[in-house]
Amino acid sequence: MPGNQYNGNSTLNSGRVGRLLKIREQRRSIRSAYSNEVTDNHRGTEPCENDLRTREGDSLNNSFIEQYLEGAIAEGYEKLDVRPLRQRLLVVANRLPVSAVRRGEDSWSLEISAGGLVTALLGVKEFEAKWIGWAGVNVPDEVGQKALTEALAEKRCIPVFLDEEIVHQYYNGYCNNILWPLFHYLGLPQEDRLATTRSFQSQFAAYKKANQMFADVVNQHYEEGDVVWCHDYHLMYLPKCLKEYNNNMKVGWFLHTPFPSSEIHRTLPSRSDLLRSVLAADLVG
Repeated sequence: MPGNQYNGNSTLNSGRVGRLLKIREQRRSIRSAYSNEVTDNHRGTEPCENDLRTREGDSLNNSFIEQYLEGAIAEGYEKLDVRPLRQRLLVVANRLPVSAVRRGEDSWSLEISAGGLVTALLGVKEFEAKWIGWAGVNVPDEVGQKALTEALAEKRCIPVFLDEEIVHQYYNGYCNNILWPLFHYLGLPQEDRLATTRSFQSQFAAYKKANQMFADVVNQHYEEGDVVWCHDYHLMYLPKCLKEYNNNMKVGWFLHTPFPSSEIHRTLPSRSDLLRSVLAADLVG
């Protein structure tokens, strides 16, 4: 058709279509092999909705999640003798999919803490995924931080180290005391009901500081072409921080609840800052 800039180069067009068709066939082969492997692993179990509620189902699910975190699923590409799509996905969430327990000065044990996010991402196989988040424990010393970082690396996880005061003001304060009730239509707490050491202003300052700490860790590990996927109300300020570092970074932000109505959201004192920060993302879900 006139005006179509690609009509004049049929070789380029057909070559591009050929590559896309080849990639599609590779993905179908990968999904087919993966589906057969999962079917074999589940053979002998009763396919009902209550399976995951049983101990056997939980064990299987945790084992499968652990394989995912260790990259076993990604290694399946090599078995099929096809070239994998190596684009990286940096999943940034408040908590990592593992919980850390300290066993000594430089020794840690990790336990799978399966949740909705990690279970959902089991289906994302076209990316090399890495997780960035808080391990749920305070680690003030460098020896402990180094040892935990090395242990988490085996699970393709990268820690963000938050001190107790930040956790108190950012997580227990602004996230759970202000945003969570607001996003669930419970309203904001009264200012005079907050602890004397806290206020809306101090909690929001801690929230921004924590989000910047997450951004610093992302920036340290970011490689050109990575997709950064930020999750939930804990990290509403993160897209802005990332874009200020690199405006070309591909950033998505996803909220795990319906966004509150304008009548509810307008009661939040810091609403404008948060909305502008979220809208800095390339994609909002």
